[in-house]
Amino acid sequence: MSTKEKIQEEVDVLEQEAHKHEIVLHNDDVNTFDFVMDSLMNVCEHTLEQAEQCTILVHYKGKCTVKTGEYDYLKPRCSKLLSLGLSAEIV
Repeated sequence: MSTKEKIQEEVDVLEQEAHKHEIVLHNDDVNTFDFVMDSLMNVCEHTLEQAEQCTILVHYKGKCTVKTGEYDYLKPRCSKLLSLGLSAEIV
């Protein structure tokens, strides 16, 4: 294995460790599709298409990962989703 390959392997491992947390949004019977989509665009910087896809997945599958990253990056976003009345957790 070349030095370049070893370095790339180390970078890959570090990136995986850095992004080991995710915000999972859970379905509820309270919030509208539009509200959930707007929340995802505002809080998680989703595009309209991303927000729509996640909202549909949450509705039909019961939950969906809406953001991945380091815990300290996700915590304020998850808190904001919760304060908006959405059901979310960091896993």
